[in-house]
Amino acid sequence: MSDDPPLRDPVAGPTVQLDLREPHRHLVRVTLHVTPRCLQPELRLPAWTPGSYLIRDYVRHLEALQVHQGGIPVASARAAEACWRLELTSLAPLVIRYRLQATELSVRTCHLSADHGFLALAGVVLQVSGERWHPHRLELALPEGWQAFVPLPNAADNAWIAADFDQLIDSPVEAGPHPCHRFNVAGVPHRWVTWGTDLPADDPLWLADVERVAVACCRLMGEPAPASDNYLFVLHLLAEAYGGLEHDHSCVLQFGRRALAAPAGRRKLLQLVAHEYLHQWNVRRLRPAELTPIDYDRVTIVPGLWFAEGVTSYLDLLLPLAAGIGTEAELLEDLGADLSRYLLTPGRRVQGLRQSAEEAWVKLYRQDASSADSQISYYLKGAVVALMLDLHLRRQGSCLAVVLRDLWRSHGAWGRGYRNDDLVKAFAEQAADLAELLPHWLESTDDPDLAGYLADVGLALVPKPASESFCGWLLEDAADRPMHLKRVHRDGPAERACLQSGDELLALDGVRLRRPDDLSLAIDHVKTPSERELLYCRDGLVRTTRLRPEPPAVASWQLVVDPLLANEHTDLNRRRWLSLQP
Repeated sequence: MSDDPPLRDPVAGPTVQLDLREPHRHLVRVTLHVTPRCLQPELRLPAWTPGSYLIRDYVRHLEALQVHQGGIPVASARAAEACWRLELTSLAPLVIRYRLQATELSVRTCHLSADHGFLALAGVVLQVSGERWHPHRLELALPEGWQAFVPLPNAADNAWIAADFDQLIDSPVEAGPHPCHRFNVAGVPHRWVTWGTDLPADDPLWLADVERVAVACCRLMGEPAPASDNYLFVLHLLAEAYGGLEHDHSCVLQFGRRALAAPAGRRKLLQLVAHEYLHQWNVRRLRPAELTPIDYDRVTIVPGLWFAEGVTSYLDLLLPLAAGIGTEAELLEDLGADLSRYLLTPGRRVQGLRQSAEEAWVKLYRQDASSADSQISYYLKGAVVALMLDLHLRRQGSCLAVVLRDLWRSHGAWGRGYRNDDLVKAFAEQAADLAELLPHWLESTDDPDLAGYLADVGLALVPKPASESFCGWLLEDAADRPMHLKRVHRDGPAERACLQSGDELLALDGVRLRRPDDLSLAIDHVKTPSERELLYCRDGLVRTTRLRPEPPAVASWQLVVDPLLANEHTDLNRRRWLSLQP
């Protein structure tokens, strides 16, 4: 007979038990109790997690799958790379056991170590045929002294209940001996948990500023309270990291301690908070139709990612300032840095914004040395187009926030998925010419009229030339090691010299190169660019080529208040724009 505990309520749905009590082994033990609803059920592990558009093949971390029914082993036949089919003779309860390796530290994977555990449940829990829309019960076994932080309702016996499979895997698990800080936003309970150091203890104003940003998000959406009724922030504060992943009732953030210590670090983290918090509306509930419902097994093309991520990336810059945190000068510095990155990305001439969204699965999350020459991030160009849309709408007495609220009321609040045509229609209702202009911005590789729109608010982009001649390459960040090319610009001097990423630079005009300063001095001591002899190594063979540097290119763009455009009208426009008001 089996010594497995009986299901508490076999009709309600599966019970998922996760054992984290061997963190030194980095293995999570999973036990799934379920009463099958058919004689040939399938067990499937999701291939990706919403918000991160890449097939991650979580099944590569799964091992030792075993299925028992009444204490007797049940054979499982592999039907696909992450799917097993069972042949049963009765509908008696099943016990499914397996282990997962948890060694990948990101906001979308699993990591278990001596002082914390983090589980992205899309990579942990098998979906059983017929159970997707039934409640799931989650139980955790933790090392002594640990506690779990889960954005799900608690059951009476220290378990958590998800309404269905989708809610379960949308609920990240953070566990460890972490302090938990509680605060309210418009009367709604919020928790903040940090792994790394206790940020709220180190920064007494932190939670107050997070609350102000959260209130600004509610105000932007025209709502009196957050969309979630109980929200959890999880921050992994690491040596170097940046990123986040949104969920209905939580977000997981990763940020670098060095970056946080920098002068602009705190506001960058607040912008990340604003981005993920705003996602509880835009993308989680105001969702593209292609993600309603979500297909966890395969790629789903989502043309509207430019809106879900680009609009959010634009607004996350303005939300802290709208909340009364920071200064106009800091906002212009950060927005200027984004506009500069956009203008210095040659791939914007190759890939349109809609195409960038549609190719997210095969390009954005698979960057290589030539990516900047052939693609543009829908986060980055989406934010630029969002800026253009906001300033264009303001010419008509409206603004981006009005469109966002209208879409929330017409689609998000009712769980209706939107399509690209719905977005165009919503913008065109506020400015009729956007019915033609917006599709052009989405399809074209032309730059929008940045200068014209920025002039409306008294701003201008000022180019800053580089101090060195342009060679068309980017060196790896390794001042104390041989100089290797990290990137070779398309159509630049290095490409014309037949160089490629990975090449090691050895000598210029017979002079040995040992560090980047040697190269800069050797190239720039000649004021007029001329052809130079370059010695380099590739695949263990020393080779020679001729390199002709070009005059210095634009190194960056700075967004400034233009005194020639300053007047009462542009100053008023800028104040309204920065406050996110029409």
